[in-house]
Order: sequence, then C-alpha cells, then structure tokens
Amino acid sequence: MKLSLLENLNIKVHKNNLDQKLRYNDGGNVHMDFHGATNTTIEFIINKYGIDTMNDIFKKVGKDVYKDIKDHIKKGNIKMLAKHWQHFFDREKADYSISINEEEIILTVHRCTAYEHVKKLVGNVSSHFCDQTIKTNEALADNTPYEIKTEILGEAACRQTIRKRA
Repeated sequence: MKLSLLENLNIKVHKNNLDQKLRYNDGGNVHMDFHGATNTTIEFIINKYGIDTMNDIFKKVGKDVYKDIKDHIKKGNIKMLAKHWQHFFDREKADYSISINEEEIILTVHRCTAYEHVKKLVGNVSSHFCDQTIKTNEALADNTPYEIKTEILGEAACRQTIRKRA
C-alpha cells in the first residue's frame, strides 16, 4: 500500500498544518491526449524554431507558470514541489514513489503514463519529450538555494531529485 505524501512526511493531518494550499490542483477529468498534443507541439517548435526556442519555452514554464512552486522553493519549502508531484502523478495513475529525508526529496517515476500514452497514441515519442521535465525543473530551481536533477532511467522512467546546492 502506497503511503500518502503526508504520511511519508510523518505529518499528522489536522486543520492547523494544512495552511499551504496546493495552487495547481486540477480535479476534473484527466485528458491524457493533452500529452499527445504536447508531443506534437514540441516537434513542431523544434523543427520550425530550433531546440533553443523550445528550451526557452520550458524554462519560462518553470519560471512563470509554476511561479508559486518556485517561490516556495526559494523560501526553502521544497515539500510543496513534492505535494505537486504527488497530486499529478496520482491523477494520471503513474507508477511512482517519493522518498523524503532531511537532505533531499526524490521522485522516482517507474512508469510514466504520459509517455506511455503518447507512444500508444502517435507511435513515436519525441526525443525531447522529457526535456519539458528537465528544463522546467532547472528553471524551478534557478536562483534558489536548491537544485533539481532529472535522470532518465529508461523509456517512461526517470528520477527527479531536489536538494540544497553544494
């Protein structure tokens, strides 16, 4: 049985410690075809404007779209990122685990349902599909006391680690 993030953090849930609401908390239907559209868009932008333009867009997502999470990271609250990861990977029924200790938080994605859905939908997943995670994470950590490293472990699998910079 997978422990909830709050159980994993050894936090007792009560009204007084739920003061930090998750801003990005979509609760409606999960539309996995969005990932197919993203895959196609990535390829279009790279073919028309180049990889640097695509990377700039991903960085802008980390800096501007996820500004709230970035602000939490700047203040030392990396648990908000873990909460965000848990919310979205639970919604998409991915096979993942989150490990939390004093030094770091590690998200290991054993089976990325977004990647698998794109492969099923269009056959070929862009070789830059995972760049959206890598570059967005780098931008989230930019100008903060933390770094986020993303390692591709294989097809539809990765490890994302956030820890204080050395």
